[in-house]
Amino acid sequence: MKKILITGGAGFIGSHVVRRFVKNYPHYEIYNLDALTYAGNLENISDIEKEPNYTFIKGDIVDAAFIDALFAAHQFDGVLHLAAESHVDRSITDPLSFVKTNVIGTMNLLNAFKETWKGHFEGKRFYHISTDEVYGSLGATGLFTETTSYDPNSPYSASKASSDHFVRAYGETYGMPYVLTNCSNNYGPNHFPEKLIPLFINNIITNKALPVYGDGNYTRDWLFVEDHAVAIDLVFHKGNNHETYNIGGFNEWKNIDLVKLLCQIMDSKLGRDAGTSEKLITYVKDRPGHDLRYAIDASKINKELGWKPSVTFEQGLERTIDWYLSNEAWLKNVTSGQYANYYDTQYN
Repeated sequence: MKKILITGGAGFIGSHVVRRFVKNYPHYEIYNLDALTYAGNLENISDIEKEPNYTFIKGDIVDAAFIDALFAAHQFDGVLHLAAESHVDRSITDPLSFVKTNVIGTMNLLNAFKETWKGHFEGKRFYHISTDEVYGSLGATGLFTETTSYDPNSPYSASKASSDHFVRAYGETYGMPYVLTNCSNNYGPNHFPEKLIPLFINNIITNKALPVYGDGNYTRDWLFVEDHAVAIDLVFHKGNNHETYNIGGFNEWKNIDLVKLLCQIMDSKLGRDAGTSEKLITYVKDRPGHDLRYAIDASKINKELGWKPSVTFEQGLERTIDWYLSNEAWLKNVTSGQYANYYDTQYN
C-alpha cells in the first residue's frame, strides 16, 4: 500500500485534494500534515476523519527535525506539497513568515524526501503545487505558459518562485522525480474569508463594506477548487516527471465586474432588492506591487492529460455562494479572533 503525504491538507485547496484522494484511492494510506494556522481548519475535512486510510498529523514543515523524523517513520512514496502562506497582503506586512514556510519549509520536505530514498526513486514522486503569480504581471493581451520567464512582484510570489526553483534544482541535481503545477486564482467552498470571493460573500451577509483595491480593473483567471483537485489528481498519477503544467480556468474577470456579479447573485439569494449589495462597494487605496493581470494558458494539461474545467464561472460562483449560505456556522467560526483583528488592521 502506497503512503502519500499531503501537506496543508486542512486548508482551502488541500482539504479538497485530501478528500478526493482518501475517497478515490482506498488502497493508499493518506497522511495529512497541517500546522493548523489561521487558514487550516479541521472542520474542512470532518467528513473523512474516521476513514480507515486517513491519518491527520499536526506539525510544521518549518521544523526540519520533525519532518526528518516523520519521513523516517513512514517512508512516504509520494508527497503532494500544498502547505504555504498564500495571501499577498499578509506577505507585504510580514514577508519573513512567507520565506520560512514557503522556502525553508519546502527545502525541509525536499531534503527529507531525498534522504529517505537516497537516489532510489523508482515509483516515488514529489509534487509541488505553486501559483501563476510567479510569472509577474501581464498587459492587456497574452497568456502565461509553462515557459514564461519568472518575474515575481510581491514577497508572496517571490517566495513561491524560490520554492519552485529549488524543486527543479533537486530534480536536476539529485535525479529526484517531481512534477510542478502553477495555478490561477482558486475559489469555492471552504475558502478562508480573507480572499476576495469569500470575504465579499461574508461582508454582504453582514452588510459590511466591500473593499475594492484601486479602480477595480485588475484582472484574474478564476479556477473552481474542485476542478483544481481533479487536475492535481491527474498530474500526480499521469503527469511526466520533471514537467510543469499550468492549471487555469480559461476564465478572466476584472475584479469590479466579478464583484458586481457576486452582488447580483447574493441579492437574489438573500431576497434583497436589486442593487442593494452594490451600494456596499468601497474603493480603497491600492496595495503595493499590485499585478495588473494574470491569465493562464492551460492547453498543455488539456492536450496531454485531457483536463478542462467542468463548470463555467457563473455556475461555480453560484455553487460557492450556496455552500457559504448553507454553512453559516462554519463561516462564523472562522471569522472570529485572529482573523477579525487582521481584518481591522488591513482595511480600516
